Amino acid sequence: MLTVTELARKCEISRTAVLYYERVGLLTPNCRSENGYRWYSEREVKKLKSILAYRSFGMSVADIATLVSSESDQEQAALLKSQFHTLAREIQTLKRQQQAIVVMLQEPSLLEEKVVTKSRWVEIMISLGFSDKDMIEWHRNFERMKPEQHQAFLESLGIPPHEIKKIRSF
Repeated sequence: MLTVTELARKCEISRTAVLYYERVGLLTPNCRSENGYRWYSEREVKKLKSILAYRSFGMSVADIATLVSSESDQEQAALLKSQFHTLAREIQTLKRQQQAIVVMLQEPSLLEEKVVTKSRWVEIMISLGFSDKDMIEWHRNFERMKPEQHQAFLESLGIPPHEIKKIRSF
């Protein structure tokens, strides 16, 4: 069992953030001692890590509440797809803004620079708590659901063709 401070340290967030997630109803201590201390079990650690992953996806607290409380895979998938599409629209907006800047600067070579590389993508995934096994599963799911987009994504990271072939065969 962990205290609020221990849980915060374990998940690398502030104690205030843990208490905020409790206050908004996303996280509940496993139990409270007679002196009022909150105690969290491994179940709450896993739940908090899920909450933090969803926050890193830019999801709202309300959507996260639905995700962590829902037992419906379809509802969870719908929310995640909705967030994916929201992010895609935001990316398109940002790309248009980049293009406008390039036009103003008259430097088209700026658009050719890779903003996210393979190593940066791996860093992002690790920071979200993904293990090597989790990343392989992520690629498997991406390949199964959207093979053409998976190929395009891997190419956008500047991964060589022989490595893309290996990744897509996981």
